[in-house]
Amino acid sequence: MTSPAVIYQGKAIQVELLDSGIAQLTLNLPQAAVNVFNQLMLNELQAAVTAVATSQAKALMCVSGKSSFVVGADISEFTQLFKLPEKELLAWCEQTNAVFNALEDLPVPSISVIDGMALGGGLELCLATDLRLGSEKAVLGFPEVKLGICPGFGGTVRATRLLGLETACDWIISGRQLAADQALSSGALDAVVAADILQESATAMLDECLAGSIDYLALRQRKKDPLAREEATEPQIANVKSAAFKAGRVHYPAPVIAVDAICAALACGRAEALQHEHKAFVQLAHTPVAGNLVQLFLSEQYLKRTAKKVASQAHPVARAAVIGAGIMGGGIAYQSALTGTPILMKDIAQQGLDLGMDEAEKHSARLLKKGQISAAERQKILDSIAPTLEYTDFSSADVVVEAVIENVNVKNKVLAEVEQTLKPTAVLTSNTSTISISLLARALQQPQNFCGMHFFNPVALMPLVEVIRGDKSSEQTIATTVAYAQKMGKTPIVVNDCPGFLVNRILFPYFGAFAMLIRDGADFRDVDRVMEAFGWPMGPAYLLDVVGIDTAAHAMKVMAEGFPDRMRYEFHTVIDFLHEQGSYGQKNGRGFYRYQTDENGRLQKMLDDSIISNIQTIQTAQRQIHDREIVERLMVAMCLETVRCLEDGIIDTAIEADMGLVLGLGFPRFRGGALRYIDSMGAEEFCTLADRYAELGPLYQVTAGLRAMAAAQEKFYP
Repeated sequence: MTSPAVIYQGKAIQVELLDSGIAQLTLNLPQAAVNVFNQLMLNELQAAVTAVATSQAKALMCVSGKSSFVVGADISEFTQLFKLPEKELLAWCEQTNAVFNALEDLPVPSISVIDGMALGGGLELCLATDLRLGSEKAVLGFPEVKLGICPGFGGTVRATRLLGLETACDWIISGRQLAADQALSSGALDAVVAADILQESATAMLDECLAGSIDYLALRQRKKDPLAREEATEPQIANVKSAAFKAGRVHYPAPVIAVDAICAALACGRAEALQHEHKAFVQLAHTPVAGNLVQLFLSEQYLKRTAKKVASQAHPVARAAVIGAGIMGGGIAYQSALTGTPILMKDIAQQGLDLGMDEAEKHSARLLKKGQISAAERQKILDSIAPTLEYTDFSSADVVVEAVIENVNVKNKVLAEVEQTLKPTAVLTSNTSTISISLLARALQQPQNFCGMHFFNPVALMPLVEVIRGDKSSEQTIATTVAYAQKMGKTPIVVNDCPGFLVNRILFPYFGAFAMLIRDGADFRDVDRVMEAFGWPMGPAYLLDVVGIDTAAHAMKVMAEGFPDRMRYEFHTVIDFLHEQGSYGQKNGRGFYRYQTDENGRLQKMLDDSIISNIQTIQTAQRQIHDREIVERLMVAMCLETVRCLEDGIIDTAIEADMGLVLGLGFPRFRGGALRYIDSMGAEEFCTLADRYAELGPLYQVTAGLRAMAAAQEKFYP
């Protein structure tokens, strides 16, 4: 057998003429783990398609040289494109789509062979070919909406005509990734076969096209023609527009703009329909929301690279242990077992162990119900958690997480006790949320093996883990803890030690600003309404109820000791007031709101006039505070503390600060984070705003560093 003739050879794409007469186009971006569409790949795709069109090939087969097909566009490169003026960006869209149109218009039948992920632009390439064949590992989807944009390589046009209006819109506005069987039933894939017969099956399908058994020209024409009226009825159009509005949740324009473009193009042929897509793409690319969401994507990649680099020095973790069961300890144990690390779970009482196992059973049952794990897999997870009332077998643990109550004396006693049972290489960590790691380390004989590992509740759902470096923590201790957090499926951020670390240090000035608003006459219901409209998942009063007002009151004392200049308040805060009255929030059914369990076992929040009247007794007055002032007072306090964390070296970069807030607090993603929020306003304007509230106290004092940034017109992000 002779070597295949090379029709086209680029750096990222090669086209060979196989013995069968079929041209095989292989996508294989150099020095990259996955294929992404960057300008090199797009330019070479154009050249490769031209080469195929003028060759003797009887058909085209598109394959990947990597474990996935194409996972989307090169976001880091495309962010520069987004800065182009509207006219230039529109021209780029048209030029790029000419490549995909040329692929669709080839004089020979074409097929995409998908083994792994075909996302975004990768899926759009597949839609431009006549047929799509997937393995059982194929995953398809349009994730663009999660970046604040919409498909721009013809995806809105071709998907609508292939999948139908409602299915295509669902794919696009949800950003979901769909498995091979779902893609097949939706019509995105024409067939699914075992991975080892993909090429053989693709060849057979192309032969059917050439023999006339598959009318590929009719399939192709369907993607170019307008939709028939019965395929896009008025009720269907109303449904998809309603779904887009709900998906956008006011702050995210991409679903609505994408669906509007789709609906405007329903009666259009390909050329005119693509114009609607281009205009939507350009409009969205120029929104602040897209800029913030793209930056978050890049920030997530940065955190992964940073954690991988840190974890390179880690000791392997084959077995873990957690001390203190209950909801938090049970959540940690469950997450460890779920991700393949068996774990001991110790408590001093059987009741605590039972509560911890209940937590693991609850979360594993949820995955079973969703079909994400089998009954056997669930049992394996639960069997990987070993509840115990003794320190027996702790000598086998590579990492131990202390998760007992937030009390220095109790933690010191437990940490010193467990240290005696560990092997010399074991890492000991504390899941404290506010207490200094360096302070806790004083109780230990091997403080170099100790650091903080702060999980957020609920552990199974919250992605962030703060890894806190004490003044004696070794690099290997930090590395092993980071590696364990990553193995658990979490995003670790390494922070230096201080009261509250990063997230809680920033959160409690926000709570302090809230307490000042209540003191000054604000209605907590108005504050919650305004901040939820701003984009937070819950307002500060509701958040305090969820956190636990007793927990918050204790943490406020710790923060006051650590930062007495600005976090010790000279008035009786509403948090202390409710705590003293035994109102702990959701824990005991009464806080700012009253809580009752519904028939599904879920806590329902209700207003209680007696609570409102009670709070009014500690206010200096009751007055209507303007929505804008509520936002400004809360956000200025939070943003300034974030600036201080960066200036104090608690974290190294603006990325880590903002991602800590997004992942740990639910900071509105479309706003990008506290420092990104300052950037969007401009440092000079932000300083002017903060100065307007300077009389409220030290929480509102602008740092010298931020004033210098404002004077130099600098930003936190380039």
